[in-house]
Amino acid sequence: MQKITLPERPDWRDKAAELGFTFADMHGEPYWDESSAYGFTLGQIEEDLEDPATALHAMCREAAGQIIASEELMERLAIPRAYWDLVADSWRRNEPEIYGRFDLVYDGNGPAKLLEYNADTPTSLYESASFQWTWLEDQLAAGVLREGDDQFNSIHEALVDRFRELFAQGTDLHFTAMGGNPEDYATVETMGWAAREAGLGAHYSDLDKIGLSSDGQFIDAEDRVIGTLFKLYPWEDLLRDDYAAHIAGSGAMLLEPAWKAVLSNKGLLPVLWQMFEGHPNLLPAFFEADISQDLPGAVAGSARGAIPPAVSASLSRAEAQLAQGYVRKPLFSREGASVDIYEEGRATETAAARRYDQHPRIIQALHPLPVFDGFRPVIGAWVVGQTAAGIGIREDRSRITQDLSRFKPHFIRD
Repeated sequence: MQKITLPERPDWRDKAAELGFTFADMHGEPYWDESSAYGFTLGQIEEDLEDPATALHAMCREAAGQIIASEELMERLAIPRAYWDLVADSWRRNEPEIYGRFDLVYDGNGPAKLLEYNADTPTSLYESASFQWTWLEDQLAAGVLREGDDQFNSIHEALVDRFRELFAQGTDLHFTAMGGNPEDYATVETMGWAAREAGLGAHYSDLDKIGLSSDGQFIDAEDRVIGTLFKLYPWEDLLRDDYAAHIAGSGAMLLEPAWKAVLSNKGLLPVLWQMFEGHPNLLPAFFEADISQDLPGAVAGSARGAIPPAVSASLSRAEAQLAQGYVRKPLFSREGASVDIYEEGRATETAAARRYDQHPRIIQALHPLPVFDGFRPVIGAWVVGQTAAGIGIREDRSRITQDLSRFKPHFIRD
């Protein structure tokens, strides 16, 4: 894995504008940055990223079954009790999933480590699936990249295949996101583009334009009944929304399904560690309420003797590693908000945005991000269906990846 300086395409901003990539710059800073790119060998992609991401997804599905079967774990993951049956019924019916994104720390050596799973509403889909592929084709044509260079990116094709697998030709789907957010709209439109290519109807409606018919069905702004809805609106918010009470009786299939609520939740991380302790792609993780030793910054919860013996034993085995460094994360957090890093007894990095401070937390052992030219990359490994289909890379000067992180293209060279 290398970061290589490359000449930018002279017309890339014109192409971005033509393609509707309106957020290539955000808040006065570059978001898309092709002044350099990350290069990988085929072995690094296949053995260290692709295969582990597929395996991690299988582990997460196994964890989902365990969480949904446990009232204690549903409580710990802060799933509202009123909707436990909704989540469980979604799992039992095997309601289909479309996509997810694992955030991994990887430096080209040794196994990638899972930081978290964006299993419900991951963004940066357009940049990963489309714009970085355009970059590859243009740079190959310009001779900037070598003949034979490639990219781990079959995301669009995998989405098309997934829609074809799940829905009959001509089926109408609806897609929704918060209005006025170009990044969210790009993600939803990327999904809609794949659905149309699969021979399906794809209708977009702003989230606040969706309503209820007199008989309890969801309808769009043109009063069309919604049979299947892809919603870029996270389950942790939807299950606390007034509309949640109408989901079960609406007859609509929601994508991602309700059971994804237990995977798009940092509480998944300690569950995975208890199920697969020592797995090379996992970091030790625990619910903060189980931390009874004096970890600085942690809110001590149950006494050690009150937590399950298996958790207590696992915590003892991880104490030395946690003493070196750990990260406190709320169960629900986006763009690094309310995340704090502790090393050797003191806070060394604290997120400025604190909008998730009210949520319960987990503790995850620190695995520092690698540094390339002053930036720290996070690998986003995309899963479509149940198989890894590509990666996108975001980098940040901060040790906590935040909303001003840059998206970087990548290529494979052997």
